Amino acid sequence: MKLVIAIIQPHKLEDVKHELYQEEVNLITVSEVLGHGRQKGVTEIYRGIKETGNLLRKIRLEIAVNDDYLERTIKAITKGARTGETGDGKIFVLDLKECVRIRTGETGKEAIG
Repeated sequence: MKLVIAIIQPHKLEDVKHELYQEEVNLITVSEVLGHGRQKGVTEIYRGIKETGNLLRKIRLEIAVNDDYLERTIKAITKGARTGETGDGKIFVLDLKECVRIRTGETGKEAIG
């Protein structure tokens, strides 16, 4: 089991979700976050408003997947989020020690689905 964390541009969220759904990856958590990478200080446009500064609006996706879904999840995020410009984001993959579905008590890969 893996936990995939992706930081993407806000305007690419719908594209990434579409690509994930095409790959049958449906269980995602989405958070609005602030941060910057190498592009600090670069002006971005968010909802029609130019923003400059060291903290830029980003979207953080968290997706728990079984090992056989890892590569397709990474490919879907990359395909949906890529613009080819600085600031497209990052994907982090962490080992997931355990997962428990609260409703049923299922654990491990069965809990992820």
